[in-house]
Amino acid sequence: MKKLFLENVLKRLDRRHKRLMFLCADLALVPLAYLFTLAVQPGGPPLWTALSQAWLLLVLLVALTAGISSALGIPKIRLNSYDTQGMLRVGAMSLLVGLANAALHRIGQPDLPSGALVVFGIVFFLFAAASRVLMLETVLAAYRSQGKRCRVLIYGAGNTGMQLARALTRHDAIEAVAFVDDNTALQSLTIAGLPVLRPMDIERIVDRRRVDRVLLAMPSVSQPKLLQIARRLERIGLEVQALPSFAQLIGQEALLDKLVPVAPAQIIGRKTFDRSGALGCTHIEGRSVLVSGGGGSIGSELCRQVLTCKPRRLVIMEISELALYEAEKALRPLADETGTELVVVLGSVTEARLVRRTLSVHDVNVVLHAAAYKHVPIVEANPLVGLANNVLGTSTLATAARDLGIERFILISSDKAVRPTNVMGASKRLAELVVQDLAARSPDTIFAMVRFGNVVGSSGSVVPLFEEQIEQGGPVTVTHSEVTRYFMTIEEAVSLVLVAGSYASGGEVFVLDMGKPMRIMDIAKQIIVDSGYTVKSAANPGGDIEIKEIGLRPGEKLHEELLIGEGHLTTAHEKIFAAREAHLSEIEVASAIRSLREAMATGNDAAALAVVTRWVEGYVPDAERRKAAP
Repeated sequence: MKKLFLENVLKRLDRRHKRLMFLCADLALVPLAYLFTLAVQPGGPPLWTALSQAWLLLVLLVALTAGISSALGIPKIRLNSYDTQGMLRVGAMSLLVGLANAALHRIGQPDLPSGALVVFGIVFFLFAAASRVLMLETVLAAYRSQGKRCRVLIYGAGNTGMQLARALTRHDAIEAVAFVDDNTALQSLTIAGLPVLRPMDIERIVDRRRVDRVLLAMPSVSQPKLLQIARRLERIGLEVQALPSFAQLIGQEALLDKLVPVAPAQIIGRKTFDRSGALGCTHIEGRSVLVSGGGGSIGSELCRQVLTCKPRRLVIMEISELALYEAEKALRPLADETGTELVVVLGSVTEARLVRRTLSVHDVNVVLHAAAYKHVPIVEANPLVGLANNVLGTSTLATAARDLGIERFILISSDKAVRPTNVMGASKRLAELVVQDLAARSPDTIFAMVRFGNVVGSSGSVVPLFEEQIEQGGPVTVTHSEVTRYFMTIEEAVSLVLVAGSYASGGEVFVLDMGKPMRIMDIAKQIIVDSGYTVKSAANPGGDIEIKEIGLRPGEKLHEELLIGEGHLTTAHEKIFAAREAHLSEIEVASAIRSLREAMATGNDAAALAVVTRWVEGYVPDAERRKAAP
């Protein structure tokens, strides 16, 4: 109970109060060290008499100690980060405090022997060092008693690995059990108190030493090699984290804080996106925000990043009960941390009454519309459902936003909307046309769209599909050897969506810079190699994993595009452009929506596709295109 009380007290203290506590502890050691020095002096006066004569000196010495300690930055050193440098600072403080004591004695009490002054400095240093050890062990004991420590294996026994091991010796929740290293010269040695073992022994080590996680401490190793090691470890059920490159290691941040999960998404070759300078919070902070499709891969990331902007309220609207449950469970802690009211609404954006009631009751200011069916083959096989959700759902939500005077409405669109060859892409383009029409005649609501390509890690992305196929032994399937796609990480895409949304003034189609398109065949080969396997082919019949072409799916393009028109404008952000594109008139959009609703009411697929063919530039139903093909 006492340990739990101590842990709770420590957790409640902010950094400023902890620094003050360390400083007060050092100041309290001054009179203690002085008393001890007097007590061990042979033939000295009684302690009480000596103290009554030296009280003014002690007050001055305590004040000087406070200045010396602060100047050396000693209270700022984290308790579990004390190393040789930290103790050297404590030694420097002790020396300066001892010299200050000597100077004050020469001025005010010259009869104290010189040996006593030396003893005082030594005693003060020993007390200061011992107090830190005692405080650290007390704190660690309090934390360790409350839960099981995570046992880790450090892969890499070089300089970085040794630094990491030393940092972990005082960590309250992590315990390093051993090193693993490929260097045979290091194997069987003991470094930083830990044995260095062979990589081939990892499975045995994991079982024997009950390892929970592996930390890769090899910042100079290439990314493919790192991913290969990580995948091998993940296959035996281990969580893997890695330290970044040497260039990223330079900085003030603690070494342990630099550990990051090994991300397979790095295969797309995009640089890590830094959101710290993003302006995407300007239209969100303090407002009530609704994210439709908030349980999906893109929608849930939207919710997470919106919460970091500290809105007044976040409303998650989702048609899937399971997805809504998972989203709320994942986001609730962050909402509590940011002081945001979290509201979950189960239902579809096609339900007009539910949509209007939700927007009105929760006083929504900003709508981020991510709800959509986006899997090309599924929507191709179910065109009425896809069009109802993607087009009529957008119309219902956007119209309600206009009628209720919502400040801002941002549609999440897709590169498949550009000259679409499938129902999904055509539905997204028609949704854009609906929003563009409302933007032209809505003085109170800012409407805009953000269009981008594939995001790594989203549902249906090829990367997790390829990984799953590799785990099953192959083959890895690609639709065509020349298929290319644009790729972006989900975190970067969502962050840029929020920034683009803040730039909107009405009617813009924002396009994100997706970089260069990548051949899906090249991605498949790279993932196979990064997973520690070789590609089986005619040139290498003894390879591990075969890549098999299965043919283009219905409605699938060889190459995607991002722009319909020829021109685009730059914005304040280098990765966001504004496209110049024509749109339909109010009468044309109303006619398209009316005809689409009639086709839905009669369940007529052909009629619905005829509407899309008429109004979406470049769209030809897949069946007609196949008939026309030679």
